[in-house]
Amino acid sequence: MLIDSGVSLPVPGGIELPLRRSPGQWRSRVLVLLLCCLSFIPLAATADGNRIRVGLLKFGTVNWEVDVIRSHGLAAREGIELEVRPLASVNAVNVALQGGAVDIIVNDWIWVSRQRAVARDYTFVPYSLAVGSLMVHPDSGVNKLADLRGKRVGIAGGPVDKSWLLLQVYARQTLGVELGDLVEPVFAAPPLLNHLMLDGDLSAALNFWHYGARLKAAGMEPLLGVADILPMLGVQRPVPLLGWVFNARWAEQNPKAIGGFLRASRAAKQVLAESDEEWERLQPLLRAEDEATLHALRDGYRAGIPYCFGEPEVRAARQVFEIMAREGGNELVGSSGTLSAGTFWQGYQIGPCPQ
Repeated sequence: MLIDSGVSLPVPGGIELPLRRSPGQWRSRVLVLLLCCLSFIPLAATADGNRIRVGLLKFGTVNWEVDVIRSHGLAAREGIELEVRPLASVNAVNVALQGGAVDIIVNDWIWVSRQRAVARDYTFVPYSLAVGSLMVHPDSGVNKLADLRGKRVGIAGGPVDKSWLLLQVYARQTLGVELGDLVEPVFAAPPLLNHLMLDGDLSAALNFWHYGARLKAAGMEPLLGVADILPMLGVQRPVPLLGWVFNARWAEQNPKAIGGFLRASRAAKQVLAESDEEWERLQPLLRAEDEATLHALRDGYRAGIPYCFGEPEVRAARQVFEIMAREGGNELVGSSGTLSAGTFWQGYQIGPCPQ
């Protein structure tokens, strides 16, 4: 799950540059800002009518869907010229959107809500329901969360990672303990967590969904999924944490571009939901070393496709936001303790949803 780093530095042009404790990371963020400023375009820039610029992580999972859009001419079918701009980090993607260098990115709605709380008019259309799971070794003897007492548990995304926060709430409600006291948390980058897990240096790992899929293909087993936790916390509807994010004013100025792109995105999802052959074609892009990994990534992606989104899901998102605000504080959700109005875009509907 993507997260916003929380603490930020306002700079000219409305760009928000996240602060980190590491001096090396801070220097790299400044470099990203300077590079983006070289091609700075005002926020009010349009997509030139039928052109839309998509900012993507260079090796992110969104590339799979965008590859399908391009390979099958799905954007062209909508009369859209699609320009893809690969970027090196989540922060670079965010800065590119904030600086007007791209029109649309993938991020989470909590980031959108915190931006709207400071009058930045971004909005969100659901992209994926896929979330991580707590993975364990099959022969570890760990059958429930309490069995991890005193053991090393790897967490991707840092101390305010959303999955980690939700898992802590679950532990508090079901075990009556602080999870950080029950286990030894190990915060690390997702690839390193998988490496440590496979080497036996961790008893469990809470990683992003596609890294969890790779662990599953390698023989690890899910102990508890974030999707399983939410109903136990009173959230009864699935909440897509990741979505297409863009400026609402830009969307109003470019209805054909945004509408055509979102329809192309849905069409690509349909291809990926129905065609196993398409996944075989994508195997080099997925970097799937074997069929088991390919199938795990395919099945994980398919499980995350949102088929409906309406007011019940917005209410569920408000519940999740309240939990995040309480657990993560301003570092995670920003200056507003409630979900900002307009976070979810009303200009495009997915559904209908079952009642």
